[in-house]
Amino acid sequence: MTDYLPADVLEGLKQARKTALRRKDRLCVHDGDAVYRVRQFWQGGFSLDLDVAEKLRGRVEIYDGARHLYQCLIVSSVAQGDERVFEFKWLHPVTDAAPVDFERPDFVPKGLISG
Repeated sequence: MTDYLPADVLEGLKQARKTALRRKDRLCVHDGDAVYRVRQFWQGGFSLDLDVAEKLRGRVEIYDGARHLYQCLIVSSVAQGDERVFEFKWLHPVTDAAPVDFERPDFVPKGLISG
């Protein structure tokens, strides 16, 4: 069965879908001072709106709201429908502590009691 809808109804549905995606997902890509909202994110890449970032390449940062999640290196992009799909070469999680070169014990006291 084929449904025929007027062009304004189709455009309204498309805008509603975009708005729902923006509300649901807080992931965004930071490229210097520019910030782009991520539409979809998967193991090998992510997608953005087609009209916002056509020349995005190189190292970028991925955030979930204010929390810094990943650094990645974008190597290619292609337009698919109304979104631009980016593939990255590597994706590294960002930690909030510096790496250490020794083993940390499981139990660490919060303070010392002087006796």
